[in-house]
Amino acid sequence: MSIPSEPIGSLPRTVDVLNALKGGDDAALAKAVDLAVRQSVEDFEVTGSPVVTDGEQGKPSACAYPFAGADNLAPDGVVVPYADGHTRQLPRLTAGPFRYRTYADRYVRAALKHATVPVKQAVAAPSMLSLLYPADGIDGYPREAFLDDLVDEAEKDIRGCFKAGAHTVQLGFEEGRLSLKLDPSRGVLQDFVALNNRLLERFSEQERAEIGIHTSPGADRGSSHSLDVDYADLLPDLFRLKAGAFYLQLASEQDPDRVLRVIADHLPSNVRVFVGVTDPLDPRVESAEEVRDRVLNAARHLPVDRLGTCDDAGFADFAEDESTSRDVAFAKIRARIDGTALAAKELGVE
Repeated sequence: MSIPSEPIGSLPRTVDVLNALKGGDDAALAKAVDLAVRQSVEDFEVTGSPVVTDGEQGKPSACAYPFAGADNLAPDGVVVPYADGHTRQLPRLTAGPFRYRTYADRYVRAALKHATVPVKQAVAAPSMLSLLYPADGIDGYPREAFLDDLVDEAEKDIRGCFKAGAHTVQLGFEEGRLSLKLDPSRGVLQDFVALNNRLLERFSEQERAEIGIHTSPGADRGSSHSLDVDYADLLPDLFRLKAGAFYLQLASEQDPDRVLRVIADHLPSNVRVFVGVTDPLDPRVESAEEVRDRVLNAARHLPVDRLGTCDDAGFADFAEDESTSRDVAFAKIRARIDGTALAAKELGVE
């Protein structure tokens, strides 16, 4: 037995991809993305990473691939404020039916062309995409019809990833912690959990063992949107999600021991928890020894056979985010891999 270690998903885009995005040439962008995916997979493997992603080089953002380019959207949707003052805004759905414009299996297939190790795929969760539906409704397309379509599309997305050869599929759930900031009554969070479980319940227990949930307080342009929300308010509801693994931001927490105690108190049986041991928002590169110590500390609270490590978040959830360089991102990934191995050796689980 060893301690598994996985990336969350995104990497900073290559210079060629960034330039192609600014240039607006679709053909140039497609060529740049193809090269960037190959480079990202190769660079991942150089670190010794046992699992890789395509670095989300071809995604406009972690959650936008299903709707980017759709003609039934308006730009004035939900606004997400970040601690440094910048915002991100979702579009607003103007008409039904809701259908994905792009499915994530294309990213799996692109990465598998170059990978010699398992490929993980991050996908948008129904909870995030549900925010596209306007509060005042859509004539002729009630919210429940939208949610039915949304869950159907999300199921198709995940099954397509597995059919394409994905090792695991991870649903992003940053909106979980954010929801508590926007609605302390927990009603929105509980609705999010119920909606995501509508999706997860369509899969068998064996299938759900390969589906994970990632949550963090956001990571964009060096800032977060909900780090001030207490994890203790999120975790009891988070662990009601019927997934086989949870990827939890932890490196940036001020009191990780307190969080780990809450995790230990609520972690469901037969679930693995991957704890964040590197912080993409911190420009300093963690040492392998620092990562080792974070893993050993987590092992004091959690069973080693149900413990894994990850980065706190992706390194560039939005394509144009240049706050972290690729060199720094891969240095942090290498520290995660090497530090996890050091901890496994000390724990006798190599």
